[in-house]
Amino acid sequence: MILIDNTLLSTEVFDRKFCCDLKACKGACCVEGESGAPLEPEELQEIEAGFEVIKDRLKPDSLAVIEREGLYVVDGDGDHVTPIVKGKECVYATFDEDGTAKCGFEQAYLEGKSSWRKPISCHLYPIRLTALKDLTAVNYHRWPICDGALKCGAGLDLSVLRFCKDALVRKFGQPWYDAACEAEMQWREVQARRSAGDGNSGAE
Repeated sequence: MILIDNTLLSTEVFDRKFCCDLKACKGACCVEGESGAPLEPEELQEIEAGFEVIKDRLKPDSLAVIEREGLYVVDGDGDHVTPIVKGKECVYATFDEDGTAKCGFEQAYLEGKSSWRKPISCHLYPIRLTALKDLTAVNYHRWPICDGALKCGAGLDLSVLRFCKDALVRKFGQPWYDAACEAEMQWREVQARRSAGDGNSGAE
């Protein structure tokens, strides 16, 4: 773990390669899971404002759940999350003709119809944040539905840190991200020296 400001950054974020491959997963992260996307307190207002922009995109089943449960719900841990439909997809998921799930909020954002992209917990994935006593842990999360992303990331030699640049800058700011990139570079130099040392250890 590496300390940057008030965060503890796991070196798995440097080590793991990752790049979303929608052709492989069909947006399964919007469908799979035990509950909806975690929401930060300030995001509740964004959900309320953004709903008016995206409601015409949503499935009838999703609108029925929102009518019954509201735009967000409280989970068993007391945290706000997005509602889900019949224990599966997020109510804010939209679906392409081939069945690929996408975030309704993000689609509106990419079309220039909204200034809010989507919940930061979704934007950061496969990074997950855990609140500690005085710090925030920044960890890599492994999910089998993202195996295609691991293969894609390996082919591109793209670390989780680099893949999640936009989300990390959004959450922690550019100076934090620059410090994380510097830490990644130093970590790679250490790993390279260790590998070189291991390779020379058997030389006669």
